[in-house]
Amino acid sequence: MLHSFKAKGIRLIDGLMAACLMSLLFAGCSARQQAVELYVDAVSLRDRNEPNQAIQKLDRAVNVDKKFSLAYSLLGEIYEQEKDYPKSAAGYEAATQLNPWSFRDFFSLGQVYQTMKEFTLAFNAYRRAVQLKPEHLQANLNAAKCLYEVNDYNLALAYGKKAAQIDPNLVEVQQFLGSIYDSQKDFDQAVRSYKRALEIDSSNTDIMQSLAVAYLRTSRYGPAKELLLTVTQSRPQNNAAYQYLGYCYLRLDDVNQSIDNYKKAIQINPQDWEAYRGLGVAYMVRGLKDEDKALKAQAVELWRESLNINPNQPRRDQLLKLIDKYSK
Repeated sequence: MLHSFKAKGIRLIDGLMAACLMSLLFAGCSARQQAVELYVDAVSLRDRNEPNQAIQKLDRAVNVDKKFSLAYSLLGEIYEQEKDYPKSAAGYEAATQLNPWSFRDFFSLGQVYQTMKEFTLAFNAYRRAVQLKPEHLQANLNAAKCLYEVNDYNLALAYGKKAAQIDPNLVEVQQFLGSIYDSQKDFDQAVRSYKRALEIDSSNTDIMQSLAVAYLRTSRYGPAKELLLTVTQSRPQNNAAYQYLGYCYLRLDDVNQSIDNYKKAIQINPQDWEAYRGLGVAYMVRGLKDEDKALKAQAVELWRESLNINPNQPRRDQLLKLIDKYSK
């Protein structure tokens, strides 16, 4: 927060310096001089927490001088603070068109579009920001995140790796690289990235859970179980961790523990369709082993409940075939 305040303060000082210089350079140009004066007034109003009056001054400034990029930039900044993101984006867009060498305006434009979930537009802004400052960590990382949101995992990985080169010890970067590798189904690489993230932040249960899931996907059930047990001890209301433990124990042939953990997941979140589905599998495994018709029937009812909660779940047709098979 302090860093953000300092950055905004530096930006305002830079803008005021530039405006003052412009007023000297354009002393004979009444339109530019008037626009600069309005801009300086807007900065003062913004500092006094009077954003509406500042916006009025800036609107007048750009009306007087339509090529005054600093005024558009400050409009973008004030509207961003006021959470009027479409108008903020319009301000930054105008600023970047007038000054295509302004890293700050391209980066800010990317942030606004990212907030608006306009990820392609955000990436385009970040891409230009990275061109202007190739070693800027957050610009590279944000570009990667936007690409991830539009499922362009290969290019996201390129920007993510660049961010990791800039700062290999930032947990957010390593964790995000793990997410990209997960999406590419490169689970061994995902394990490496999550392990590196956990080396940096050894108490982060989100990373533990992500690493555990990557272990599950590479059939390393023992390490996955240990991590998930640590997660549930630290976060006993984490239904997803119990759900993964249910699956883990099932793969370790401990059906009783699998059932217990799936039940805990459902107790925490009664809408967890995956837990109902997994619990049905566990009951069916036990029912087939013990030749217990009641357990098989219970499994079918759990699968039906899973479909009631999420009728369009993955492998729906396969589940319907199992329901049909064991309902007879």
